[in-house]
Amino acid sequence: MALDPAAVRAYPFADVEHAYTADDAILYALGAGYGLDPLDAEQLRFVVEGDQRVAPTYPAVLASPGLWARDPALGLDWVRLLHADQELELRGALPATGAVAARTRVTRIVDRGEKGAWVSTEREIRDVASGAVVAVARATSVLRGDGGFGGGDDPAPAPAPVPERPHDLAVDLPTSLQSALVYRLSGDRNPLHADPAIARAAGFSAPILHGLCTFAVAGHALLRGLCGYDPARLQRIFARFSAPVVPGDTLRTELWREGEVVRFRTRALERDALVLTHGTAVVR
Repeated sequence: MALDPAAVRAYPFADVEHAYTADDAILYALGAGYGLDPLDAEQLRFVVEGDQRVAPTYPAVLASPGLWARDPALGLDWVRLLHADQELELRGALPATGAVAARTRVTRIVDRGEKGAWVSTEREIRDVASGAVVAVARATSVLRGDGGFGGGDDPAPAPAPVPERPHDLAVDLPTSLQSALVYRLSGDRNPLHADPAIARAAGFSAPILHGLCTFAVAGHALLRGLCGYDPARLQRIFARFSAPVVPGDTLRTELWREGEVVRFRTRALERDALVLTHGTAVVR
């Protein structure tokens, strides 16, 4: 069954309301690697209740539509779906507890032939009590088995690469062997990240880390390197996923400052593999 771009564009996403607690925010931060140094007082503020801060990338998983591509009505090869890029526009630091609501919409469908298809989505995340927008999440997925349908939209403009000069700063952060198993508890239960048989069917030797977890580690690197661990200072973050991360990898994020704009990329040190490219952030 070929991808039907009209059906995908018109997919009836439901409104999603998501109430979260301080423990939910802590669980997300633990999955993203905050607290792996249990003696780092700044990291502990994200994983211990009390004077608690919320990881700035947390909105990426709030009010999510879940694994909508698995809907049999769409007929998509969801097992071969991969996250291509992610962007967050942030309107301020989140409180430790709260409730948000959002509806996802498809914004772009690109036919890449034998390489599959790109499907881009956007969701505007609002605080339930005030109605104010707290974040806008945009993402592109690669449906590796669904290209060649003939039609769709033009590709989005290519994101800017990092500068050719040496980076200004690098921040190294570990992941743990359990990172994917903890991170999945924040909402993404795709078995690609937990079931070895599903991972092998998708072409991997073992379960891989969620792209959004890698994205969260890069957000942590920006907080640590440039924001003094103040989440309110990070206003935008975008990155393209270029290679999977294996739980246990050490991730080095290289940063280039251009005023308030920061360019970055992230590599898995042990394998010298670039895992995030074309990173752009805005730091207040």
